[in-house]
Amino acid sequence: MAKRGGFPGGGMGMPGNMNNMLKQAQRMQRQMEERQKELEEKEFTATAGGGAVEITVTGKKTIEKIKLDPDAVDPDDVEMLQDLIMAAANEALAKAEEANQDLMGSISGGLNLPF
Repeated sequence: MAKRGGFPGGGMGMPGNMNNMLKQAQRMQRQMEERQKELEEKEFTATAGGGAVEITVTGKKTIEKIKLDPDAVDPDDVEMLQDLIMAAANEALAKAEEANQDLMGSISGGLNLPF
């Protein structure tokens, strides 16, 4: 008489693997939360114009500090200062994003998903 229902192969193979996968996913989630918190507290700094503008952002991608060299503040060339601020801000945000991507890759890279 044939068995009905359950998992093929004796019934223990799949549930054991599923349980291991769930434990691994929970562990990965805890690691991700811990590392995400660490990342949010980190600061990323970038400069533009040979150091005339320096911007620091947090891992939360919020601007923490802006430092301007007084020589960069030229009332007759506000556009250049705006460009320098934008360049430094974009570079600092890119550093924060890269750190976030590295974090996600390092956590999910160890997960064995059956895809």
